[in-house]
Amino acid sequence: MAVQQRRNSKTRKNKRRTHYTLTAPTLVKCPVCGEMKLPHHACPNCGNVGGAEATASEAK
Repeated sequence: MAVQQRRNSKTRKNKRRTHYTLTAPTLVKCPVCGEMKLPHHACPNCGNVGGAEATASEAK
């Protein structure tokens, strides 16, 4: 296991952590019902997938 030789400064620690951000999920409007959904996924409201109706097994 690696053993730290020197203490890292606050600046170095913060530079490393600059990319530790959360991003909001991308949402698109369903063309059928207008509900917001994830792209390339079935609509949770109407079950539509890219303009085609999903079957019962795909909607689950």
